[in-house]
Amino acid sequence: MDGSTTPPLATPLPRWADVIELLKPITWFPPIWAFVCGVVSSGVPVADRWSFLVAGIALTGPLVCGTSQAVNDWFDRHVDAINQPERPIPSGRIGGQWGWWIACAGSLLAMLVAWATGPWIALATLAGLALAWAYSAPPLRLKTDALLGPGAVALSYEGLTWFTGAAVMAGGLPRGEILAVLLLYAAGAWGIMTLNDFKAVRGDLATGVRSLPARLGMARAVRIACIAMVVPQLVVIVLLARWDMPVPATVVACVLAGQALAMRRLVADPARHAPWYNAVGVALYVLGMMAAAAGLGGLW
Repeated sequence: MDGSTTPPLATPLPRWADVIELLKPITWFPPIWAFVCGVVSSGVPVADRWSFLVAGIALTGPLVCGTSQAVNDWFDRHVDAINQPERPIPSGRIGGQWGWWIACAGSLLAMLVAWATGPWIALATLAGLALAWAYSAPPLRLKTDALLGPGAVALSYEGLTWFTGAAVMAGGLPRGEILAVLLLYAAGAWGIMTLNDFKAVRGDLATGVRSLPARLGMARAVRIACIAMVVPQLVVIVLLARWDMPVPATVVACVLAGQALAMRRLVADPARHAPWYNAVGVALYVLGMMAAAAGLGGLW
């Protein structure tokens, strides 16, 4: 038979190892940590809600966060072909439309699990998935905006996942104190997400991405990011003290003082020290989150 009339071969199924690489398990830790903060802040014994706890971890980690990574890699496949050609999609290890189908299947599966877990969890999951698609996909592509891009990630990673943990344990809408603290920590995480843009300033300038350091320069952007991280934590300290939670208020104040010391080094040379701060300063930030959660949950 003439080869010109032979139908093209179907794109082969991707290997599980490549799919897992696409979903980037290393990125699941921050949302799972925030989810655990939500669980702790609820004050509900874990033994009473084991099945819901497992469902919540699956949602915040592999399902919603993993799906968001697949969505991002699919819509960034042309950029990754230049910057990271070894990634599963541009390398061809996940070929054809498989990247798209994995992103869609992950979104659908996440919604099914969320709906089975409860209406408030379903609402939070829907919001998280909507932000994931809006962040990466045109026409919105929020990642190109200095304010909305980091804000979308911060709200998804810290706010919605904390909400999910508290809602899973409480079986409904978390109480007002929990909502206030999770929103404050999500607002502060905007500064953390902005620091992630420092490593890609040259690429952002070349491709027209309007990240904060690309728009304002590193010196101004790093100061804005630091203020964004500090102010919400100061409000958390005040609220915890007013709610008669002196121990967690003191712990959050101490970790904030540690962040302030680290910020002095960061501001001195943001291009050099941003990765270092993301390890040291962010670790202190999330420790403060857990301390606040423990106070809200009545653990001290």
